Amino acid sequence: MIAHEFNALDLLTVPVWIVSPHKEALVFANTAARELMQENTFSQLRKGLFSAHAQNELSMYITDLRNQRDIVEILTVCCNGQENALTCRLSVKTLATEDDVIVFEGFEVQAIQGLKASRSANYQRKKQGFYARFFQTNTAPMLLIDPSREGLIVDANLAAMNFYGYSHEVICQKHTWEINELGRHVLPIMHEVARLPGGHKPLNFVHKLADGSTRHVQTYAGPIEIYGERLMLCIIHDITEQKRLEQELERAAMHDDLTGLLNRRQFYQLTEQSQTPHLALTQDYSLLLIDTDRFKSINDLYGHLKGDEVLRALARTLEAHTRKGDLVFRWGGEEFVLLLPRTPLDTAMTIAETLRASVAKISIAGLPRFTVSIGVARHEQNESIDELFKRVDDALYKAKNDGRNRVLAA
Repeated sequence: MIAHEFNALDLLTVPVWIVSPHKEALVFANTAARELMQENTFSQLRKGLFSAHAQNELSMYITDLRNQRDIVEILTVCCNGQENALTCRLSVKTLATEDDVIVFEGFEVQAIQGLKASRSANYQRKKQGFYARFFQTNTAPMLLIDPSREGLIVDANLAAMNFYGYSHEVICQKHTWEINELGRHVLPIMHEVARLPGGHKPLNFVHKLADGSTRHVQTYAGPIEIYGERLMLCIIHDITEQKRLEQELERAAMHDDLTGLLNRRQFYQLTEQSQTPHLALTQDYSLLLIDTDRFKSINDLYGHLKGDEVLRALARTLEAHTRKGDLVFRWGGEEFVLLLPRTPLDTAMTIAETLRASVAKISIAGLPRFTVSIGVARHEQNESIDELFKRVDDALYKAKNDGRNRVLAA
């Protein structure tokens, strides 16, 4: 598939999205897909009310897709004015003008033929036979679910009872939406999964235990015919520790080690045009570039440890004077950036002056007072972030040359 063939996808009645996995940016959406998106970004479809996936980052799918693993995701789309769950099958393609891209193809799964309507109210657990031994002795928590009865749990093995903390009698009176943090919103997802053929990669959820605690779980669910009943078998894997490590790595990638502020990489990710709807940034936002005056002399005279104290104190002062929605970044060295959404230039100047005065009052034992110079600029229509940053950097340079400890606007 190459770029000039994209328009042919508009002839399809099924929605198709082509996404860059590393940038997680939408490359193309056909007509059917655009109708389902409404005003949403593709990222919002993946993070919607009825969305479910196995990986947060699309790039993590690449190896499995190249190895022909069957991967599905459930997106939240808009249809007839309402949000709905849509199952998509994923595949990887290489384009002439792009690196690898992931194709999301929505589809309606036909009901599996040959299975009888569920009569799970009559389901009785058996102790003999291959299925009974497999189900009851498996060390992974396993649930037998009836999708036609709002996800009623009709059976649970010993591992599931130990994991959730319920007796067999109690857990078999519960529905899947009672143990899932999504509540009843999980029902459309469950019905989508119940219609899928087996073999796809698991999906991730957060489940509630009897003691009120929650665990991140990866669930594989698929249809099964057992004892003449059409049900769904759900196998649960606890991935809480894995998620904790992922979140720590994600935070480390987005934050500066010394100050704990957001870093330059995160600044560019958040200010990319494709991300601005998610951030609720508008054309009316301003940028502050803050530089610590004579920072080199602080390091030279008092040592780098004292210099680090200055940077941490400055970071906390910047955070203390931000409003809800403002974002503070350590740009590098002794420079910081403050992004002010929906803020006109005059308001940004007032905030900058308040910050300048507050920093001048910071007191650190063993150090003299220090100051900052601040450049301010308001984003102009159709201006790139690099163009905006050039203007605010010029304003800062002029503030430094005019004597430091001052605020200037571009």
